[in-house]
Amino acid sequence: MGQVKSQFTEEELQDYEDLTYFTKKEILYAHKKFKSLAPEKVGHNKNARLSMNKILQYPELRVNPFGDRICKVFSSNNGEISFEDFLDMMSVFSDAAPKSVKAEHAFRIFDFDGDDMIGKNDLKQVIQRLTGYNNALSDSDIEQLITNILEEADLDDDGALSFAEFEHIIDKSSDFTNSFRIRL
Repeated sequence: MGQVKSQFTEEELQDYEDLTYFTKKEILYAHKKFKSLAPEKVGHNKNARLSMNKILQYPELRVNPFGDRICKVFSSNNGEISFEDFLDMMSVFSDAAPKSVKAEHAFRIFDFDGDDMIGKNDLKQVIQRLTGYNNALSDSDIEQLITNILEEADLDDDGALSFAEFEHIIDKSSDFTNSFRIRL
């Protein structure tokens, strides 16, 4: 691995490999991608933190309607992202991450108010982001869609989705794993 890994010891790379769904080669590639977002800041500082705006320049996040939410969920410090945060995020969105891990993070991304439930306001924000804020859906169309979602998924009829209810729906979705990914 020679000079490529100069910022990480073999022990650090092994730790990252143990804690993610990546190989050492993929970890080094992830660092290269992270560094490319702000080479002047990351440089030789493996502890550099990038702003959400910098992270949102990553091509797959730039076009993702949930890019800001993804950054918030994976940020360990007021929206700033360290390489370890970035690696964790990319690992969860990798093809190798299990469906259960993806479901847990998707739930956190869609739980806008952080109350450990996906309620009507959360669902409204999800729908608006998926369809665009200037979409052709009227408020009544959105309300009907929310009602339909809750009728299908809200098994305990409390007006919101718990993680267990969300995971139950995810288990029925054959394409969730394929759609919940970001390529390195």
